[in-house]
Amino acid sequence: MADKDLSIIDDKVYQQWLRLLCDEIDKQRLKAVMQMNATTLQHYWWLGNDIIHKQEEQGWGAKVIDQLSIDLQKRYGRDSGYSIRNLKYMRQFADEYPDFPFVQVPLAQFQKMPILQARFAKFTVSADGEFVQVPLAQITWYHHISMISKIKDKALRAFYITETAIQGWSRDVMMMQIDAAYYKKALPLPNNFATTLPPINSDLAKAAFKDPYNFGFVDMTKIKQEKDLEDQLTSKVTDFLLELGKGFSYIGKQYPLNIAGEESKVDLMMYHTRLHCYVAIELKVVDFKPEFLSKLNYYISAIDDLVKMPEDNPTIGLLLCRTKNNTKVEYALRGMTQPLGVAEYQTNKVIEELKSELPSIGDLENTLTIEDHE
Repeated sequence: MADKDLSIIDDKVYQQWLRLLCDEIDKQRLKAVMQMNATTLQHYWWLGNDIIHKQEEQGWGAKVIDQLSIDLQKRYGRDSGYSIRNLKYMRQFADEYPDFPFVQVPLAQFQKMPILQARFAKFTVSADGEFVQVPLAQITWYHHISMISKIKDKALRAFYITETAIQGWSRDVMMMQIDAAYYKKALPLPNNFATTLPPINSDLAKAAFKDPYNFGFVDMTKIKQEKDLEDQLTSKVTDFLLELGKGFSYIGKQYPLNIAGEESKVDLMMYHTRLHCYVAIELKVVDFKPEFLSKLNYYISAIDDLVKMPEDNPTIGLLLCRTKNNTKVEYALRGMTQPLGVAEYQTNKVIEELKSELPSIGDLENTLTIEDHE
């Protein structure tokens, strides 16, 4: 009987159900982890804040932390988190963030950072309307203590706290992005989400994409056409998904669409578990051209009709180009009916510049011919 029941399962419906179940399980597990993280941060902030008050009240110096560490570890164990070093971090954490559980960024400063403005819907504004409140519990204690000594500007910290949470960066990846001055490079990508998606979906979509993407893991010396780039991205899909950010899951390359009896193929098909929608990605190894968007707009219409389930949100298209002019992109997006975004991708410029300096095979052959005749 069980085998008979299994034989009539619609695989497409089952896979869709499984994806929704996994998404809900992931959300519940993440919620539990984040609640535990918030509790840990609250405890450490409280203890650090109490140390500050006692030092101010009693006139005690730094030596009290050494004594407190000895006594707390004697009672709660050496692995309890009350080492001298960690207690000093707690004090610093409480000193740096007096408005816990938020870091408050002046609205004027916030507005100077376009990528943070794209995340605006995620935050609250203080009662006086002068500050944007960015939750500290979005990242772990170890992220915080690593960042505090590296970045002094609180608006910049707010940016990295938010971006780390959205992109799912580990502590090491976050530090690498800080060292690489990621905040100077990451901008909201040109898009038409505001006019093609409901407000909530639009805000979430703006937060899920960026411009540019860093494809430093791609060997551009081997890229001659779109298929070469596609092959490299899918052969290094872990690096690719890490760069795209949290929520993206890979479905396949050259995804087939049977449209009116003719087969069309999407370069890369993704599903975003937070946006609950398919993401169709088209790759270009040349500069942006307006006609690229027309083709992607066409694909998205077909995906919404042929692939998307009723519970899925509208499909989003992402066009990745070698370079683009944002004014041209803006004009091209105005005529599109489907949600689209356009971003550049950056590669290892050192390799490319070196390649441009190397002689071509033709140059080498000519040189050899001249030498043979001499």
